[in-house]
Amino acid sequence: MAAAIASGLIRQKRQAREQHAHRPTAHRRRKSPGKKQGLCNGNLVDIFSKVRIFGLKKRRLRRQEPQLKGIVTRLFCRQGFYLQMGQDGSLDGTKDDSTNSSLFNLIPVGLRVVAIQSVKTGLYIAMNGEGHLYSSELFTAECKFKESVFENYYVIYSSMLYRQKESGRAWFLGLNKEGQVMKGNRVKKTKPAAHFLPKPIEVAMYREPSLHDVGEAVPKLVGSTNSPPPPLLRSPKKQKLQQKR
Repeated sequence: MAAAIASGLIRQKRQAREQHAHRPTAHRRRKSPGKKQGLCNGNLVDIFSKVRIFGLKKRRLRRQEPQLKGIVTRLFCRQGFYLQMGQDGSLDGTKDDSTNSSLFNLIPVGLRVVAIQSVKTGLYIAMNGEGHLYSSELFTAECKFKESVFENYYVIYSSMLYRQKESGRAWFLGLNKEGQVMKGNRVKKTKPAAHFLPKPIEVAMYREPSLHDVGEAVPKLVGSTNSPPPPLLRSPKKQKLQQKR
């Protein structure tokens, strides 16, 4: 659809140029020999004006950056919950279909690849190398999810970066029967835990997010409000305190 619109606009511009080329050119007045313009008076002014116009065009082109068409949506899991992100970055499910915490930006960042960003917090959903979900302020490769249509219009989201080493099976975003997020390597695409039904609210335009290294991202909170963060992401101080207790 977008390609057809673009080709139509190009055709209209080409026709307009051809019509302009066939128009009779008006006779220009000859300048009298006595009125010679010096380099400083005439030509230099023309050069500066052209450079200035060219610079303005460049600025306008920079401002008109290509935008990505995505959607603001809620993701309804087949388990009966809406995926939501709390103000602290925690992830879980809710039965409430009107809360702002369940609104997400689905931003296309590749062919059938999306970034899932909370509208309320601005944080991205990410999956680490252990299969745990967490929220990230920065957009990294761990924030990329492949979007695939499964059956009955349900969609599954799998990590673009991690999968099972031996079998090659993908790791999926999922909620269990209690509405808690699951480890990606424990979610199977044939189970209801991985099936999400997007319920679009509106179409929106987004700028392409800047890609950062995975090491730059500091996880806000891993897992849901009821599940503890994985040991890999716990700080050494917290581990020592837990051992003393």
